[in-house]
Amino acid sequence: MPGSPSEPQERAEPDEWAGLDGPYDLAVIGAGPAGLAGAVTACELGLSVAVLDAAPQTGGQYFRHPAPGLGAARPQALHHDWAEFTALRRRFEASEAVHLAHHHVWTVTRQGDDGTWTVHALTGPDAGSGAPARVRARAVLLATGAYERQLPFPGWTLPGVVGAGGAQAMLKAGLVLPGRRIVVAGSGPLLLAVASSLAAAGARVPAVVEASGYLGYARRPRALATSPHKLLEAAVHGSALLRHRTPLRTRSAVTAVHGTDRVEAVTVSRLDRAWRPVPGTGRRIACDALAVGHGLVPQTELATSLGCATRRTPDGTQALALDALQETSVPGLWAAGETGGTGGWQLARTEGELAGIAVAARLRGLPALTRSRRARDLARRRDRMRAFADAMAAAHAPGAGWTAWLPDDTDVCRCEEVTAGGIREAAGELGARDARTVKLLTRAGMGWCQGRMCGAAVACLAAESSVESRTESRTENRTDSRTENGAEGGTADGPENGAAQGTVPPSAERRPLAVPVPLGDLAGLPEESERARTAG
Repeated sequence: MPGSPSEPQERAEPDEWAGLDGPYDLAVIGAGPAGLAGAVTACELGLSVAVLDAAPQTGGQYFRHPAPGLGAARPQALHHDWAEFTALRRRFEASEAVHLAHHHVWTVTRQGDDGTWTVHALTGPDAGSGAPARVRARAVLLATGAYERQLPFPGWTLPGVVGAGGAQAMLKAGLVLPGRRIVVAGSGPLLLAVASSLAAAGARVPAVVEASGYLGYARRPRALATSPHKLLEAAVHGSALLRHRTPLRTRSAVTAVHGTDRVEAVTVSRLDRAWRPVPGTGRRIACDALAVGHGLVPQTELATSLGCATRRTPDGTQALALDALQETSVPGLWAAGETGGTGGWQLARTEGELAGIAVAARLRGLPALTRSRRARDLARRRDRMRAFADAMAAAHAPGAGWTAWLPDDTDVCRCEEVTAGGIREAAGELGARDARTVKLLTRAGMGWCQGRMCGAAVACLAAESSVESRTESRTENRTDSRTENGAEGGTADGPENGAAQGTVPPSAERRPLAVPVPLGDLAGLPEESERARTAG
């Protein structure tokens, strides 16, 4: 089997880029359920596979598990479907797939001469101090998962405010809690799972605060009927909250956090259907931590840097546009799991398995594999779960009015300390027409997280302020026209400029680097790889 995991070393000199790991038939980026399923399936169909992942263990974000040194007696108690995951992990460990842990992938390039892919990574516990590594493969499967969407509010930078998924990760991987009295807030089905896990671990959860309602699911009864396991899972979480006497407050949101050195309390306000806070409904709840998140954002940086097409999901994020066999718009590049839209680990595993079959069919010249009963069953299962995922996303989509709880002095970009007022000024008075221009004017999104924390908020504020500014401008122009001509002048905005829909043109999501990379490593890239990257 070509290649083997490399131990983290001190920083390599540029000439160490000469060694390539591979070539493999398939390089899988991400060792979560989608990546593991794709790797196992491809191996079983005769392909050589390398799996690169930044974490030391397989499982991804969903199946985080404690390090062996923590001595957890029952890690399965923190997970649903643990037995199914461990079965998948055993299949992976028994396969001939090469697991490259601690590999932080920062870009993927394609060689023009033979069409093979080169995956560039930094090895080590963190990308900032790792040694460079490269893996070459005939095909690539992206299973990079997602990260949490955060909508800021006054006080969200206080110690004790963590992401909802982050609180769950702390519990699963570190066996620690962010506090003893934890409010769980935001929107999406993850909140119920997080709250029940925290309560089972001994935390007091004074409230689960859901900005949406659950009646939105009723608008898609067919999707509900075909996913009974999801309803059962929700019932399990709901019964756990009842046992722990945790109230569920729907159509509400945390609109402020209070405290000096850390969280001491939160204000929970009722929301109207547009997610605007209803005046006079704020209620303070004492707590020492807040776990908050408003759904997940597909992690697509590697794909969009290669020009892969995206689609807008029902909850307003951008996911990869995939064909019936999980291939992106770029031939030879497949994707599975949350990169194509959030839908849970079972959907991710199904898509990974289907992608593994499709890659094997292409590389081995066996198109009949994609017409087999197994592939057809997987596609039908994928379609059912994807329909439910779309219903879920639509039910929990953020309303446009949430920005009403953002005073101008609230930090939106934490890395660069850019306030809501600064973004509104850039999009309004300074005339920025999209989030990218706002970024150039204010540095919002240029910090260490590269917009993962503030990107959604910046886009919403840019859209709001830009439309308001243009509306005021049109009103002034019409007033001037009536004064001069005795009638209204001007024409209505056409759909092509985006203003009629209250939106701004989407910003380009393409980034050449998915994780921070030292300049010395970039300078040490071989000339042929640099040509291929710039040509792509």
